[in-house]
Amino acid sequence: MSSTTAQTPAPIRAAADASEVELLIGGMTCASCAARVEKKLNRMDGVTATVNFATEKAKVSYPAGIQVADLIATVVKTGYTAEEPAPPQPEPTEEEAAEDPELASYRQRFTVSALLALPVVLLSMIPALQFDDWQWLALTLTAPVVVWGGLPFHKAAWTNARHGAATMDTLVSVGTLAAFGWSLWALFFGDAGMPGMHDEFRFTVSRMDGASTIYLEVAAGVVAFILLGRYLEARAKRRSGAALRALMELGARDVSVLRGGRETRIPVSQLAVGDRFVVRPGEKIATDGTVVEGASAVDASMLTGESVPVDVGVGDAVTGATVNAGGRLVVEAGRVGADTQLARMAKLVEDAQNGKAEVQRLADRISAVFVPVVMLIAVGTFGAWLGVTGDTVAAFTAAVAVLIIACPCALGLATPTALMVGTGRGAQLGILIKGPEVLESTRRVDTVVLDKTGTVTTGRMTLHEVYVVAGTDEKEVLRLAGAVEHASEHPVARAIALGAEERAGRLPGVERFENVPGRGVRGRVEGREVAVGRLFEGLPEELVRAKSEAESDGRTAVVVGWDGVARGVVAVADAVKETSAQAVRELRALGLTPVLLTGDNRAVAEAVAREVGIEQVVAEVLPEDKVAAVRRLQAEGRTVAMVGDGVNDAAALATADLGLAMGTGTDAAIEAGDLTLVRGDLRVAADAIRLSRRTLATIKGNLVWAFGYNVAALPLAAAGLLNPMIAGAAMAFSSVFVVTNSLRLRTFR
Repeated sequence: MSSTTAQTPAPIRAAADASEVELLIGGMTCASCAARVEKKLNRMDGVTATVNFATEKAKVSYPAGIQVADLIATVVKTGYTAEEPAPPQPEPTEEEAAEDPELASYRQRFTVSALLALPVVLLSMIPALQFDDWQWLALTLTAPVVVWGGLPFHKAAWTNARHGAATMDTLVSVGTLAAFGWSLWALFFGDAGMPGMHDEFRFTVSRMDGASTIYLEVAAGVVAFILLGRYLEARAKRRSGAALRALMELGARDVSVLRGGRETRIPVSQLAVGDRFVVRPGEKIATDGTVVEGASAVDASMLTGESVPVDVGVGDAVTGATVNAGGRLVVEAGRVGADTQLARMAKLVEDAQNGKAEVQRLADRISAVFVPVVMLIAVGTFGAWLGVTGDTVAAFTAAVAVLIIACPCALGLATPTALMVGTGRGAQLGILIKGPEVLESTRRVDTVVLDKTGTVTTGRMTLHEVYVVAGTDEKEVLRLAGAVEHASEHPVARAIALGAEERAGRLPGVERFENVPGRGVRGRVEGREVAVGRLFEGLPEELVRAKSEAESDGRTAVVVGWDGVARGVVAVADAVKETSAQAVRELRALGLTPVLLTGDNRAVAEAVAREVGIEQVVAEVLPEDKVAAVRRLQAEGRTVAMVGDGVNDAAALATADLGLAMGTGTDAAIEAGDLTLVRGDLRVAADAIRLSRRTLATIKGNLVWAFGYNVAALPLAAAGLLNPMIAGAAMAFSSVFVVTNSLRLRTFR
């Protein structure tokens, strides 16, 4: 999703008749791998490629004369795999339902490695625990950690080496193998394998030190720590495609088609343009089409953000995945498959996700220069010592000290430990942070776009004002209106009935209830013919004024009367959450400019904005327009956060620099967001941004320390002033510092 550094896509330079393809890239272990694949593809004549490490996809534009097979071959030559992805499925396959093999592999490797490495570290660092021949037990425990646990690093380092590149994997592999290899030499050919051997702690390199010194705890500890970091990263990446699956699952599974005068139940995938199908109350509309029979109210809030169900009749267009809230409808299919609005929204989310390059993590950017430099320093150290002293053991010991002091244990821990503590604290506060790539955007955000329905408001219709003509009792109007509306399933009717019950007490029964499609309801209550809705020819001036006033405030105004005479107007609206105004104030205090964005009508939107203190309003927008609105703000140079809860918000959440999804909303919105606000309270959005900024500051502090300690210690190691054991202890201390610094996030309030 959002990345800490927005990677600008390469300018489109392909020919006008260029084709586009999306490739699944396998074998990438860090952001620099994605950059290398992208660079190789872009070197092909006329090819423009953007590689996303988070989704493991490459979006490639290529000219005539180049085949997809050529693109795949280029990726393979670079050391990775590539294939065209299968189209998204409406429901998860068994493979998708099962756990990601990469995630399971990292967890298994980390668990086993940590259990084996712990006794090795304790034995090596605490002399009192060193019994006779302890070193052979340490070797037995360390070997599987280095060989099997570290296998992903060794394979990646070998792949990188074959293509002339070096990454964090290279340093992990070389450092651990050097420490392990030297330990093997010391055990089998030096003095370290003798019974009763104890590690002696020396401050500097002296002749023959290496023959009696082993570094097994360094080899085992580094592998275990880095595996932990990789597991946490893989877990954060695993759900990258869930937003698309959530969108696809929103649609209907099957449909009742009218064929030969009879209803036949078929899968939606078999529906064709021109087919007529039946939609009963409570069912989802199978696809986009036009009503040819019946009348009802359609709840489109999941797709459009419209808080009030829309009345539809013969000739009206309806959208797939919306819900029939009233009567029976017969719809003629107009668009099916990839042409439907739901499918186009899924494509919007996918494009928005692929347009965001994965974070170029600070540790990876440092290692791009740091790793080759350390390798050169180690080689230079060996050569210099050998030339000056003529002692191979002392030279190799100093070189190993350089590699060990430079082992990126603290660099590897800097992000995952802070993220673990920060996300753990966030979960206690109702905030879910999806991964480290989210955090940089929180620091830069200056504009927050708020969806209205379900985010600023409750998403439920509520009774507000009641206006009555002179001489009419307000409670009487409510009792009679509530009695008739109680028999209706329309959300506006339910709001009136519930509000009437709360304000006027128990409601009387209704006889001869009738639903007049598109106009209202009527029935006999306590001997009076009561009507609610657009069922009156003329209204008294005072009710016309009251109705106009209510509608100008963004309310839905409903006329109530009996025995043919209009007696009052009741106004209902989507209620603003009690905490929304305070949340807007807190967001402003963080330096953010709030913008209200909604598919609802302008009067409703402006009324809500006035109530919570928002000045800028964008209303009456389709899902595609929400994306365009976010992009317009970004084009103005703003860094945009988006808070939403509906399917209609999913594409905008993915497009924004930072997406915050309300946990009370839809799966599609939650999966498309970078942060999830579990409680559905808008105030948590401000807490989420503060916590994310604090976590990011902690990560940066960790990285500064981890890298700074390397810079300071490398010259000491190269000069022979650090025994490899001290290097190991310093490395361990740097890790302890990073973990302790991260634990301070537990105090966040």
